[in-house]
Amino acid sequence: MHVSDDLNVQHSVSPQREVTLAFTGASGALYGWRLLQVLLSLNVKVHLLISSAAKVVFATEHDLKLNGNPQACQAQLVEIFGCAPHLLAVYGKDDWFSPVASGSAAPKTMVICPCSTGTVAAIAHGMSDNLIERAADVVLKEKGQLILVPREAPLSALHLENLLALARLGATIMPAAPGFYHQPKTIEDLIDFIVARLLDHLGLPQQLMPRWGYQPHTTRD
Repeated sequence: MHVSDDLNVQHSVSPQREVTLAFTGASGALYGWRLLQVLLSLNVKVHLLISSAAKVVFATEHDLKLNGNPQACQAQLVEIFGCAPHLLAVYGKDDWFSPVASGSAAPKTMVICPCSTGTVAAIAHGMSDNLIERAADVVLKEKGQLILVPREAPLSALHLENLLALARLGATIMPAAPGFYHQPKTIEDLIDFIVARLLDHLGLPQQLMPRWGYQPHTTRD
């Protein structure tokens, strides 16, 4: 085979998008749930990390008990979403041999949604005491894309300082604070506002909500 043929073959290969997604113990579990649903529908491979506190939040806010065993949880979610099993990998908090734990294998993109202020603090100070913190540390050190979706109110000066430190390191801070200019009618509309913004930042197509200026503007009396 000629060299030019090899190059043609290589250019024809389109690598699959991979994203590390983490759920932590902040309120707003449905934001992460909806994002996971949309990513899988787009055939994006998701490396999913779920903290112990996140499982409590899901049981409280979503009336869903996530299996504590990573393999069983993966099977549970595959059944719920009806996705291909290879699109979803679930890891335990101490699975240090997972791809997301190493800069040589981890996806260059990670979203923590929702992101607790405790997780923010740990990442800001390089703690890496569990796989979520380590995965975020890897993305930062490899100059990848880290998006945090904090949900806390009010924010203390300490919270703000930690968020500022991460923003200065290149992380995107996207609070779970939906807008209202799209005239939401349901809770799902508010959730989709944030998920649509996340997809925009990930460079993925979305039709969850129209972009500003691309629909006729209406006013209410």
